[in-house]
Order: sequence, then C-alpha cells, then structure tokens
Amino acid sequence: MVERKEYLDKLISWKDEKMIKVITGMRRCGKSTLLNMYQDKLKKLGIKEKQIISINFEKLEYEELLDYSKLYNYITERLCVNEMTYVFLDEIQKVDGFEKVVDSLYVRDNVDIYITGSNAYLLSSDLATLLSGRYIEISMLPLSFDEFMSLQTTSDKEEVFEKYLRYGSLPYIATLKDVQTKADEYLESIYDTIVVKDIEERQNRRLINSNSRKVTDIALLKNISKFLASSIGNPISIKSIADYITSNNRKVSQNTISDYVTALVEPFIFYPVERFDVQGKQLLKTNRKLYIVDLGLRRHLGPKTNYDLGFSIENIVYLELLRRNYRVYVGKVGNTEVDFVCEKNGRFEYFQVSASIMEQNTFNREITPLKNIHDNHSKTILTLDKLGLGNYDGINIVNLLDWLLNK
Repeated sequence: MVERKEYLDKLISWKDEKMIKVITGMRRCGKSTLLNMYQDKLKKLGIKEKQIISINFEKLEYEELLDYSKLYNYITERLCVNEMTYVFLDEIQKVDGFEKVVDSLYVRDNVDIYITGSNAYLLSSDLATLLSGRYIEISMLPLSFDEFMSLQTTSDKEEVFEKYLRYGSLPYIATLKDVQTKADEYLESIYDTIVVKDIEERQNRRLINSNSRKVTDIALLKNISKFLASSIGNPISIKSIADYITSNNRKVSQNTISDYVTALVEPFIFYPVERFDVQGKQLLKTNRKLYIVDLGLRRHLGPKTNYDLGFSIENIVYLELLRRNYRVYVGKVGNTEVDFVCEKNGRFEYFQVSASIMEQNTFNREITPLKNIHDNHSKTILTLDKLGLGNYDGINIVNLLDWLLNK
C-alpha cells in the first residue's frame, strides 16, 4: 500500500480547522484508503479511538444510517465532551439530506468533519450555497507515476511506464500480480459501476430545482463515452459529438448530448479543459478539450489497439499538473496552440508534450508556439527522448519520466 503523502499532508494541514474537508474523486481512486491512513496518523498523534467516528455508507452495516435524522442522532450520541471529535463520512452522497447533517455538525464546537463523494454534484448548488466559505475541496486522482512506480518490483522505469500507459493508474491495478489477465475484467466492473449504478444514483438524488434531463439511455451514454475516450487531446464541441452519433444512424439533440456529457463529467470520468488566449489573457468559449481520469479505462472503452502515444502522454501530463495544484488550460497563441497553460499563485507556466522531437520538423512545430509567447514565465517541452535535452533559448526540454518522478 502506497502512502498518498500529498493528500495526507493536505489533511494534516487542515486538522482541527473550522472547515469541512471534502474529498472528491472517481470510485476506487483511493478515498476510503486515504481516510483510513489519516485516522492511523491521528492515532499516532495521540488521538484516542473514542474521538473518531467513521462511517462508510457503502457498507451494509450502516444502511440504517442512510436516513439523515438517524445518522445525526448516531453521531451526536457519540461526540466527546470537551474534546475534539473527528467525524468521517465516506460516500456521503448516498444519504438524502446529508447537507442538513453536515451543516448541523459544523456549527457545533469541537467537531472536525471529513466527507468523501464520487460525484461532483456533492458540491453542486444547494450544498455549495449552504456551506459557502465553510469547506475546502481536496480533489483526489488515481496514482501518479511516482506512486505507481513505488509499488512495482522492478526499478526499470521504462518498463513500468509501459504498464502505466496500458493498464492505467487505479491503486488496485498497481498491485495486481497477473495484471494482463485480470485488468480488463476489473476495469469493466469499475466502468459499469460508474456508468450504470452512479448515473442511476445521480438521477434519484438530483436537485429538485435542476433543469437537467434524466439520463436513461445507457447505450447512448456508452457511445458518447467511447467517442470522448478516443478524442482526448482534440478540441470537442457538443455539435461534433452530435454529428458522430448521427453518423451512426441515430438522431439526438444537442441538449441531450450536453446532459449526457455532464453525466460523464460529474463522476470524474472525464475532465473538461477550457481554452485560454495567451496573448489576450482571456478564456475562450469554444472547443474545449476533455481528458480521461485513467488510461486503463480509455483502453477498455476503445478497440484493443494502441492509441496514439502522443495523446496518451498528454493525458498523463494533464493529470500530473492537476496533482501539482495548477489551474490548467489549453493555450491559444495566435494560430498555434500550446498544450497546457498552467497558473499557480499568480504565476504562469507553459508546457508542450511530444513523444519525440528528434525530427527537425517536429522540433520546430513544438518549440515555435513557446517562442511566440513573449513573457518571462517558464516554458517546457516534455518528451520521451533521452537525447537532446537541455535549454534552447530559454525553453527547457525535459525527459517526461524524469519530470513525472520529480527528478
């Protein structure tokens, strides 16, 4: 088991603060394990067992507590007097009216609250309004390459990276001994759970005042997810998706397509990335890109062939930039594009991603947009090449695996 140090450090930094800690992320990315690790940390810091209340709503033993009033009574009966009580509510979105429980616990003294959820509507309108200024979100992703590498029996980073590309980065996949025969079956179960079970759950618990249509056509949802998985790294519009569906002899409105795309974004399967005009310093409203949370799922969704390596590593870089707490955009520089424009603490960084830039034409294509950005912020090309690395007129060319491993 790998210690998710980045996330643990965040939780520890917010310990005992009067803020609700909300951990979000797709199913099986490690949220429950993270809570268990954090509780172990608390105990090592001297927190007593009686000060910890932990409920996982995916366990049958807590089914009765899906009633929010029973849940509230259960917790309040166990709160410590004149001592901090740490309350952990895992997959809280399963409880109708959970917002009332969380809000009521928040106003009490000596209660430190941690909740997790596998769907973005956990923080949609009503909860966000009710808890405005009272929570911080910790967005959790599957394993980074560095974390994945630490679980392998070999130190050959190229060999491990090939496995990372092919089978993805879900924690359970990283520990499978017979990954070649078991990965597909596991990924299928994960995907079906998310698409069928979670989407159905989303409909049952949708906000009353939502204008969204119900997502009832699972076949259509899967077709759209396959199209998006095959299109990562490419500009996507609702019209282009509708045209694809129509080309398969099915007529669907753009409004329906929009709702179904939202249904795939909410459980953190796909991440939309807006386009950013670097010269005009403004967001663009058209043709955003979408990246997938896990390349193993991408391979599962598409034909059993190797996808374009360039787009796959671009997807990996996008997720890694999120892990490093950047705000990430796709950059437009005149008539050219920069793969990623990243902002953190008011500073920008620019990244190009290419499997190889050994050919002169490819080198020129990748470096030209960065040269056209006339500021002093960091500019980097990430590549799988081992030769030709270094600094070219202020533009760093870095090996991707070294960058992923923080070297």
